[in-house]
Amino acid sequence: MTYELVVIGASWGGLHAVGTVLDGLGGASNAAIVVGQHRGAAGGERLAPLLQRRTQLPVREAEDKDPLHPGSVYLAPPDYHTLIEADGTIALSTEAAVRHARPSIDVLFRSAAEAYGERCVGVVLTGANEDGAEGLALIQKLGGVAVVQDPRTAERREMPSAALEATNADIVLPLEEIGLFLRGLLLDVHTQSRA
Repeated sequence: MTYELVVIGASWGGLHAVGTVLDGLGGASNAAIVVGQHRGAAGGERLAPLLQRRTQLPVREAEDKDPLHPGSVYLAPPDYHTLIEADGTIALSTEAAVRHARPSIDVLFRSAAEAYGERCVGVVLTGANEDGAEGLALIQKLGGVAVVQDPRTAERREMPSAALEATNADIVLPLEEIGLFLRGLLLDVHTQSRA
């Protein structure tokens, strides 16, 4: 199976967690990466440069109608839901907040599952609510891979714990091992597709 999209959800403690995952992923990826991180509109623009320090992959705020490119990291902008379209582009929405959040991780994950199905990998990291659990369950139901941070290694364990309750996660890992796992998953698939 060739995985073409990795969606990552994080909230409280997410800057460190997402940076750690990107660092472990290394300098190449055969999949596009979209990050849904809860953050306020004020000062939200600082996330991209902070994460860029942790990875060689290009990191930028997502814009409406952006095409998804393998090896690029797109950040859901503050105060917008970020959705993945079937044609491999990003759509931004100002519809009502979901679980008090915009961007909503569930909205991102559900749209990714519907657009990419078994070509999608969902990752739920630290957070203080239940956002992402339903979306990760749909990713798994439609054939994608469900990855959850071990709640014992999360700054706030509520979000990964909710994801574990909602899914039969394919793998549960300490934060420091998630990026390396993703790299292996993507590179193994790449090697197999050339064989």
